Amino acid sequence: MSVWDEVVGQPDAVAMLSTSAEAAATIVAGGTPAPGVMTHAWLFTGPPGSGPTSAARAFAGALQCLVTDDRPGCGECSGCRTTLHGTHADVRVVAPEGLSISVAEMRSLVQISARRPTSGRWQVVIIEDADRLTEGAANALLKAVEEPPERTVFLLCAPSDHPDDVSVTIRSRCRLVSLGSPRPAAIASALETVDGISLEMAQWAASVCGGNVARARRLAADEQSRSRREAVLRIPLALRKPADVFTCADELIKAAEDDASTANESRNETEREALETAMGAGGTGKGTAAASRGAKGALKDLEKRQKSRATRTQRDSLDMALVDLAGFYRDALVVKTGSEAALMHPDRSGDSRTAAAQWSSESILRRLEAVLACREAIEVNVKPRIAIEAMVTTLHRG
Repeated sequence: MSVWDEVVGQPDAVAMLSTSAEAAATIVAGGTPAPGVMTHAWLFTGPPGSGPTSAARAFAGALQCLVTDDRPGCGECSGCRTTLHGTHADVRVVAPEGLSISVAEMRSLVQISARRPTSGRWQVVIIEDADRLTEGAANALLKAVEEPPERTVFLLCAPSDHPDDVSVTIRSRCRLVSLGSPRPAAIASALETVDGISLEMAQWAASVCGGNVARARRLAADEQSRSRREAVLRIPLALRKPADVFTCADELIKAAEDDASTANESRNETEREALETAMGAGGTGKGTAAASRGAKGALKDLEKRQKSRATRTQRDSLDMALVDLAGFYRDALVVKTGSEAALMHPDRSGDSRTAAAQWSSESILRRLEAVLACREAIEVNVKPRIAIEAMVTTLHRG
């Protein structure tokens, strides 16, 4: 199994990255590859679920691959395996715990990235959600990208290379890797061969995930995710009377809160236990009282980070629900206009036909616009409940 198996439906990107990994191996061996094939900064972009982070991790694995008699990225050596599992000493992954990546975190990372790689190969820094860098963090990163250490590679992941996502100055110093939404057939194949999902379930998940590989994996493997999706897609036809507005809004909010709780509960507890142990919890003897006082402050900081992470997880879950809702109204419009475009929710085609028969094209568009407006409102920090209730009211009235 190659590291490139993690990059689903992106043959052009894999070909380019594989060639660059070969050039990187040549550099490590003391050779001189063709100019421009390997560079120190990369920007991976693509729509949600297309796999920018997966591509960056796979490339990092290929850079650390220890196999020299074949193309880098074997997936079997310790360099590949530890990179993919997140335990390689020279590969650091930065993912925002909350809604942004702070300047302090980035400065610390830049200092670490200046060290020589312990393996003698590459010091690799992967920055997930680079669009969440604060202005100060982006400036700190820019200095490192402008004057990179000899064996350090920065891999940034963002939705696009638009200035709203990545500053122009950082973008100009990166080589761009653009990913597209993989086709359902490619996603289904990956679910079946890599994840061991049954063919029927893999094909269903691939057909309803909207090109989002991570979403397809969750839907295929987690019954609760499938149940939450079903609950969201029942909302459009369930809004029959004014009181249903608040009921459906509550269901959306609760589903997002449950999703955040499920995703973070075990991690939060593990972090808390690890911190308490590190601070001497349960210890006796000299210095115990001082350690206990210090632990309270550290625990308070940890709880603050965990709360921020829960907020982000909840908003991400809400956004996915809104994407599903937007897809439903888009499907209703496809049916209404007689278009031959593929449905985003083919398993709900009956509901789409019912909606198309009940509502005018203008009414469907108003509902779709309300969902998109709600996404934008939450993105600019409008309280989720207020934004959701306003949206559902429009969905009810049409």
